[in-house]
Amino acid sequence: MGEEGTGGTVHLLCLAASSGVPLFCRSSRGGAPARQQLPFSVIGSLNGVHMFGQNLEVQLSSARTENTTVVLLVGLEELTNIRNVERLKKDLRASYCLIDSFLGDSELIGDLTQCVDCVIPPEGSLLQEALSGFAEAAGTAFVSLVVSGRVVAATEGWWRLGTPEAVLLPWLVGSLPPQTARDYPVYLPHGSPTVPHRLLTLTLLPSLELCLLCGPSPPLSQLYPQLLERCWQPLLDPLRACLPLGPRALPSGFPLHTDILGLLLLHLELKRCLFTVEPLGDKEPSPEQRRRLLRNFYTLVTSTHFPPEPGPPEKTEGEVYQAQLPRACYLVLGTEEPGKGVRLVALQLGVRRLLLLLSPQSPSHGLRSLATHTLHALTPLL
Repeated sequence: MGEEGTGGTVHLLCLAASSGVPLFCRSSRGGAPARQQLPFSVIGSLNGVHMFGQNLEVQLSSARTENTTVVLLVGLEELTNIRNVERLKKDLRASYCLIDSFLGDSELIGDLTQCVDCVIPPEGSLLQEALSGFAEAAGTAFVSLVVSGRVVAATEGWWRLGTPEAVLLPWLVGSLPPQTARDYPVYLPHGSPTVPHRLLTLTLLPSLELCLLCGPSPPLSQLYPQLLERCWQPLLDPLRACLPLGPRALPSGFPLHTDILGLLLLHLELKRCLFTVEPLGDKEPSPEQRRRLLRNFYTLVTSTHFPPEPGPPEKTEGEVYQAQLPRACYLVLGTEEPGKGVRLVALQLGVRRLLLLLSPQSPSHGLRSLATHTLHALTPLL
């Protein structure tokens, strides 16, 4: 899906692959859900173009005008043999909150990196111990603590979930309206695409939730409120300390250079990331602009400079000189004069990749040194 300018409209259109029947259409304008919907005549025309191209082995994935993008999502195999279209439309409504969050201006980045958005709590070992005890008492190996769609702590079983489940589940929880408790059926794209699991969520504090992935048991009444209170009431202060971690990701007081306006740290083997554009309070540009800059920079460096996975380049027989993979790159937007524009720098060391958005006061000749120092400081955290 392409991003439009702040005033552009993006429509996500899902069609049945065989019949072309529209299953749903969700719209976003300026990063927020929009009421403006595509007219049925436009949907019919797009489907006609899609069917014509399909006969020529050409797939229509999107259509653009000056201020609008329409994205066509055509035919997952599980949706091709549709027996009851109206029933399917009704079932798909449960996904609207998640779909709208992808179209909007999310504070998360897992949709782009395919890494789990995480935060680092001040008392992580204490929370991890409590989480393991709660999982054992609840009878499931898949439990996580989530704040605003980001994972604070999780059991080993939860971390073993593959992509995209590990990214989608906390994102789904962060996209849903607040509720004290939920019993939510979910299909796991890789782990269980045909048989639903139960996603149980229990709110500990506003925006801080326990998530359990389980089968027919335990019943929600077994967990809430008795087991929940017994396990977590003694940890109220460490839990409260997690609440500011939503936008910041790092513990209060963590030493960061004052020039850093935003950062993205990825662990490429664990498939986890830290992402924040609010490390040191309010400065220009706005958080929305910072997120957009870092997302675009990530796309640039991943597609042109760094391989998608860590590891040395493969040798070829008879090769004398191996191509050297870059370890760092930077981008100056505006001008290189101090005090003007912004700086972006990317550094990769082993399984970790760091992207920084820096203020215009940061001199270009010091970008790599600053990035190296920051990566070494963050390495023990992720």
